Amino acid sequence: MARRAFSLHLCAATLAMGLACLPGVASACRLALALGLDVSRSVSDPAYALQVQGVQAALADPEVRAAILTPGAPVALAIYEWSGRWQQQVVVGWTMLETAADIDAVIAALDGVERSFRGQTAVGRALFFGGRLLLGAPECAARTLDLSGDGRNNDGPAPARVYARFDFGDITVNGLAIGGLETGILDYYRAEVIRGPGAFVEFAGDWRDFPPVFRRKLLREITAPLFSAADPADRARR
Repeated sequence: MARRAFSLHLCAATLAMGLACLPGVASACRLALALGLDVSRSVSDPAYALQVQGVQAALADPEVRAAILTPGAPVALAIYEWSGRWQQQVVVGWTMLETAADIDAVIAALDGVERSFRGQTAVGRALFFGGRLLLGAPECAARTLDLSGDGRNNDGPAPARVYARFDFGDITVNGLAIGGLETGILDYYRAEVIRGPGAFVEFAGDWRDFPPVFRRKLLREITAPLFSAADPADRARR
């Protein structure tokens, strides 16, 4: 009941921001995937555009679309932007991707997105927000938080404190670390950000590399639950 109540609260909040809670999202699926996009002050406007366009290009990619639209095993997707401690905003609410039209609707929604924030870098709060967002996701076989960013936490609780105080349960957290701003950002994401079975980090040398790296990471994330479901030994390990 508590989970259902939170889901209804999240839906109401999403509607208040002008986003649709689409019908049918309560259906079972293979993966609930929340994408967290960095909009902190270190991300220039051209870099922000590369980030949004990279997500759109990945969703339009034929191989990615074919992997998403596996018959009988849909993916649920939500996208949010994050920056400072109190700066997180859902830009695409939970959407069940069952048809090409569903994917096209997400791409179109991103066309109308205006940058939410330009503050500090609150990685811990970005993780907390993504974890809470996934509590309101459709019932799926797997839940993954996918966090992109180019800097270490400099506002609010550190990732370790968030993980110690908030139960992420079976949520896997993957990362896309973007270089060019801070040295050692890949190591930081490996040590501080990712968590859960099979968690991984992809690395983009700078924001210009974001689109192809994001595509590779997205394809890896949406195909992993299929391989896991087909491997009884893997289920036993989990």
